[in-house]
Amino acid sequence: MIFVVVEELIPESHTGNETEMSTIGTMIGFLVMMALDLSLS
Repeated sequence: MIFVVVEELIPESHTGNETEMSTIGTMIGFLVMMALDLSLS
């Protein structure tokens, strides 16, 4: 679901040639945020 949101609804993240890297970076950031949320609560 996050992949679809980043790929389709946030066109500013795909302005350069590194479109896949911006999507992967967003997904990794979300996973780190969720891991920290689960481990610190």
